[in-house]
Amino acid sequence: GELYRAMLDTDRVKSDLQLEEIADFYDYLEIQPLGNNKFMIKSDKVKNVESMEDVKTFNRKIVEIGEKLGKPVVATCDVHFIDPADAVYRKIIMAAEGFSDVEDQAPLYFRTTEEMLEEFRYLGEEKAYEVVVENTNLIADKIEKIKPIPDGTFTPYFEGCEQELRDICMNKAIEMYGEPLPPIVQSRLDRELDSIIGNGYAVLYIIAQRLVWNSNDNGYLVGSRGSVGSSFAANMAGITEVNSLQPHYLCPNPECKYSDFESEIVTKTFLDDSCGCDMPDMACPKCGTMMTKQGFNIPFETFLGFEGDKEPDIDLNFSGDYQQKAHAYTEVLFGKGKTFKAGTIGTLADKTAYGFVLKYLEKNEKVAHNAEIARLAGGCTGVKRTTGQHPGGIMVVPNDHDIYEFCPIQHPADDVESTVTTTHFDYHSISGRLLKLDLLGHDDPTVIRMLYDLTGKNPQEVVLGDKDTMSLFESPKALGVTAEQINCETGTLGIPEFGTKFVRQMLMDTKPQTFADLLRISGLSHGTDVWVGNAQEFIEKGIITLKETIATRDGIMTYLIAKGVPNKPSFKIMEKVRKGKGLAPEDIELMKEHDVPAWYIESCQRIKYMFPKAHAAAYVMNAFRIAYYKVNYPLAYYAAYFSVRASDDFDYGCMCVGEEEARRAAKDIHDKGTGATTKEKNKLTVLELVIEFYARGFTFHKMDLYKSDAKKFIIEGNGLIPPFNSLQGLGTNAAQGIVDGRKGIEEFGTIEEFASLTGVGKTLIELLKETGVLKGIPETNQLTLF
Repeated sequence: GELYRAMLDTDRVKSDLQLEEIADFYDYLEIQPLGNNKFMIKSDKVKNVESMEDVKTFNRKIVEIGEKLGKPVVATCDVHFIDPADAVYRKIIMAAEGFSDVEDQAPLYFRTTEEMLEEFRYLGEEKAYEVVVENTNLIADKIEKIKPIPDGTFTPYFEGCEQELRDICMNKAIEMYGEPLPPIVQSRLDRELDSIIGNGYAVLYIIAQRLVWNSNDNGYLVGSRGSVGSSFAANMAGITEVNSLQPHYLCPNPECKYSDFESEIVTKTFLDDSCGCDMPDMACPKCGTMMTKQGFNIPFETFLGFEGDKEPDIDLNFSGDYQQKAHAYTEVLFGKGKTFKAGTIGTLADKTAYGFVLKYLEKNEKVAHNAEIARLAGGCTGVKRTTGQHPGGIMVVPNDHDIYEFCPIQHPADDVESTVTTTHFDYHSISGRLLKLDLLGHDDPTVIRMLYDLTGKNPQEVVLGDKDTMSLFESPKALGVTAEQINCETGTLGIPEFGTKFVRQMLMDTKPQTFADLLRISGLSHGTDVWVGNAQEFIEKGIITLKETIATRDGIMTYLIAKGVPNKPSFKIMEKVRKGKGLAPEDIELMKEHDVPAWYIESCQRIKYMFPKAHAAAYVMNAFRIAYYKVNYPLAYYAAYFSVRASDDFDYGCMCVGEEEARRAAKDIHDKGTGATTKEKNKLTVLELVIEFYARGFTFHKMDLYKSDAKKFIIEGNGLIPPFNSLQGLGTNAAQGIVDGRKGIEEFGTIEEFASLTGVGKTLIELLKETGVLKGIPETNQLTLF
């Protein structure tokens, strides 16, 4: 580039000696096909190129300089696409990026050797062969074999983490179950720890344990995702709340610690594939204390495989309020310069590509059939568009390595002042090399923390399977309202996992009676092609009941093993089915040999993705706790819901002025049907809760200049005081400005003073006046001195 620009510079014409000085710096010189530089003929910026012959002259000059200096001259293509016909995709994308003259672009396709020899025939046959064939290979042969990303797995290590994990798990198990441990507990813990430590995964557990404990110390529970809840060791280490042992009773009296894994009730629960919390209440036969009901019956092998060779993936849900602190704590754990946000690459989506094509055709006054439009859009789909970062992914580099051994890094949005650094490579390309922690933000822990603060009721003391709470999944009766009043057959509006119209219909279809039923519904609702067109169909035809459905991936393995299929084939079939790969002929044959029914085989064939039971258990536990507060602490529940989940969609103007107005607003959106926007649909979801709130006899107080919070709803009497940000148009920053501005004063004397202290502008002041928030405050101080 430097050499070529020097030859084109008509203002400062370079002598041959000057050109040779520039060229002497380089290892080799480059020439390209004539079409690549054809644009210079028409360019106003290039003065001394008037024909293709001039372009040839420049290339000959470069060859001449190379010969004189003994520098190889190499012919290259500057490839941007493979085939000549692919040029149209580049035109479409460049047009969308704002380039004006995209029709007359260079032929930047991948030429064959014969095509390149023909391109440079004007140099003479011998010289063309030298620059096209000989010198290209000469340079290629000088480049050593390199791997951009090294082979192997580079996991951070904490000295003594193996023994630390054993000690943590054993101490917790003894604290709960007593010493010596019951044989089932001891056996499961030994088997898991031997597999975890033997395969080098102890450090992953210790990292997760430290992150979770740190969050707990700051007052926030952490939800587990994925199949980590399959691990009893993870439960004992405090990483997950899910106890994956088979159902059992456990006495909480620290002087007793009696456990029951073998009584008739326990055995029946286990055989019915139910959860421990579904068992009847039972007093301890030794000390009379009411026993806790434990165990979700989840096999550890779902997490690590029967050989312990399945790499574990520990994903955690932190409160959105705490997530950034969790990310910052990783730097405390691993040291500065060892943790990086996981980078992503954003590609052109099919709908966006379709829009690009239509825009290109319209601008160039071209007409194309739908099939051609689809073809052009397909050619653009998947092209890199931007870089970004994973919302919760953190890549960790071991102490004895450097990030640049694996990839470059960058600052988000090219902000070099930012303290956040991101892997330049998409994290998928370095997964398996570096540890990736998934520390995601989630509303459930935030809601539960707020409920605890408002009520003083510890969420971990909520009895899973509580009868009144359980009834919500079938009827709203426990809320003191009818289905007609709230236009909903269940009481699960606003309950995570069970509040959407889709899942509410599932609840009505299946009538869940137990906590285990809720787990099944969670698995069925999160899977792809698991319920609709699959389990739902078999239930409607009377072939199976809810209990018999394939609801979670673990169920496949345990069912097949119970049928007599060997462990490893059972595991492999589960893995195939849950990834949507279906069954091989030999799998079907094996299943038939062990009397697996035809409907079960057919159901496996239809599944595209399956939820792990541990994930369902962790989510349903928190959902049930929130449902408990909805029944027993209603104002706290609505305050938490509206503050956390509805903060972006709550509209003071139509939600806080009475039930009639809320119902009217909901009807207006509902009547639009599929024509409603996403924003309107989200607003309708909140309106459903607002209508339920009114139906239960509660009310919204007027927004209060001196009482309202910036973001949180406040309980007062039989109602809630809305926050400032619930007023559409008044954002969170302005809301916080009002709260900060009123500190230290009893009341604002004038609107001028209000504006000065809060920083709220004229437009928002008018909005607050219309709402009545500033009622009674004069514009200015009208006192006149005589």
